Amino acid sequence: MLDEILIKIKKLIPKDFFEKVQPIYHYLMSLAGALFYFFPSRKIFVLGITGTKGKTSTAEIVSAILEEAGYKTAIASTLRFKVDQESEDNKRKMTMPGRFFIQRLLRRAVNKKCDYAIIEMTSEGTKQFRHKFIALNALIFTNLAKEHIESHGSYEKYLEAKLKIANVLEKSKKEKRIIIANQDDKQSPRFLNINVNQKFPYSLSQAEPFTLEKNGMEITVDNTKIKSYLSGEFNIYNILAAITFAKSQSIGLETIKEALEKFRGIRGRMEEVNEGQDFTVIVDYAHTPDSLEKVYQFFQNHNKICVLGGTGGGRDRWKRKEMGSIADKYCQKIILTNEDPYDEDPLAILEDIKKGIERPIHETILDRREAIKKAISSASTGDVVIITGKGTDPYIMGPNGSRLEWDDANVVREELKK
Repeated sequence: MLDEILIKIKKLIPKDFFEKVQPIYHYLMSLAGALFYFFPSRKIFVLGITGTKGKTSTAEIVSAILEEAGYKTAIASTLRFKVDQESEDNKRKMTMPGRFFIQRLLRRAVNKKCDYAIIEMTSEGTKQFRHKFIALNALIFTNLAKEHIESHGSYEKYLEAKLKIANVLEKSKKEKRIIIANQDDKQSPRFLNINVNQKFPYSLSQAEPFTLEKNGMEITVDNTKIKSYLSGEFNIYNILAAITFAKSQSIGLETIKEALEKFRGIRGRMEEVNEGQDFTVIVDYAHTPDSLEKVYQFFQNHNKICVLGGTGGGRDRWKRKEMGSIADKYCQKIILTNEDPYDEDPLAILEDIKKGIERPIHETILDRREAIKKAISSASTGDVVIITGKGTDPYIMGPNGSRLEWDDANVVREELKK
């Protein structure tokens, strides 16, 4: 409610003037939120998760392990906001909401006597000081790929924005501070070099030998076989990040194994939608070239019908051609469709994607439901229909702030039932 009032007040401020005082405004709002809720992060163990990909999945896996160990958790993520057993979908079109919202969630977590608060922390959030006045105990760094380049100005500035989150941990007044980083990522030394009490790198080699199947995986951790319903090598990294954190909290491997083998997966992340059809339909949030390629590679030995759009209108134009090129490489049929055009011409976005597509077997269907319907109707026995870009994203954003309620998986179910 307070965030909504502040947004209305902000609209009354002349744009030119606001741009000049914007950093001061955002800093003061972050301070005001913390003051209003009496700095709740000081009274609870706060785990931040940052990186380009895997944040939401890692947050959910960490929470599942902690709950299996008997702890109460709160989560603020792209997927949902959770305090103990109360959970609501994130329909705010932002991973890291306004300062008052985050502080209120932390206060609720403290009042509910939650043991841990797990917060996805983004580079876009740092631009508005949303990471300030959150007293971190620990931070997980998952990876860094090219993303938000236009917004930040360069890859190096994008990295700097992520490192600001690590600096929050470094300067935290919490007694024991922990950094956990994906050692296989080239930027991990920048995170592991911060001055904190404990540093825990993790690497894919820690799960070897492992096997990947269409409907799950088996990994080996400390000579213990662990099965998971999750699919894909990228999910091994997410699991390892969660295991590493759990170990830092003295949670035993037996408890970790029990939690992971119960965990059924995350909506909108490699989510299989099955209504009894003789082909596979996958809904995934993949919205970067690297994540898109990893999803396609997982189904490399299947005939793939791929539904994809560009990134949100007015941003990250650089990756549109690249994503088209990746689809061209892996997909047998490509259907381009609307995603989140905002105020940009949606057809112009799709034309940018087409620049990376050489094969003639692709078509443009602007209506996303019709595109999904066409993909499903085109599928034969054994094919894989892959729908990417939105996952559980609750709206298709159009011009002038318009929005259409949306859920890829629900639309797929409706069309399959028809």
